[in-house]
Amino acid sequence: MGRTTAQILAELPPERRARIEARAVEAMAEIESLADVRKLAGKTQAQIADQLGKKQPSIQKMEKQTDLLLSTFRRFVEAAGGTVEIRVNLPGKAPVVLRDLSDLRERT
Repeated sequence: MGRTTAQILAELPPERRARIEARAVEAMAEIESLADVRKLAGKTQAQIADQLGKKQPSIQKMEKQTDLLLSTFRRFVEAAGGTVEIRVNLPGKAPVVLRDLSDLRERT
């Protein structure tokens, strides 16, 4: 009979188990879609629609899109009560946060 995940983890050195557990926490914090953002915020599609001045079916469609304008993404996240931060990762450089998106705000 096979072993359980808990049994396998219990046999690992403490340092390795800690790394695995830390990565598991990170993975659980990752989200896949706008629907996940909305659910994490505890909002319904109707609530987001109301915040954006749209109808609920529009939000349903938006959540299924795989390619969004950054301005649309930002408005959706803000309607859910959040903010958007863009981090730029370049090879050999420390990550930097792109803060000046003022022109994005002016057009929306």
